[in-house]
Amino acid sequence: MNLTHSIFGQVITVRKFTHGDVEFDFYHEDEIITYGYSSDPNRLGNFPKDLIEILVSTLATDVCVEIFFGDDGNPTHVELEECDDEEDLEEDLDDDSDS
Repeated sequence: MNLTHSIFGQVITVRKFTHGDVEFDFYHEDEIITYGYSSDPNRLGNFPKDLIEILVSTLATDVCVEIFFGDDGNPTHVELEECDDEEDLEEDLDDDSDS
């Protein structure tokens, strides 16, 4: 049985090192989780390079990310979407109630 789960949030910090490793902080449900990639097989790197490149490109944008993990706990894919701005949503709700 293949169980997957996902988390939804935003990349808030990216650290790139001269030796090629990349770490990023992911904001999800009022929690910050640090993930990383390393080309050194002796280092703990839990994200594939192609997924890391996509994720770090979303820093300082209005792009939210959903990260999907396989039953082994390793990331399998990501989905990107424009984040809803809570202020815009509140304004929309206020406009709707005025009419």
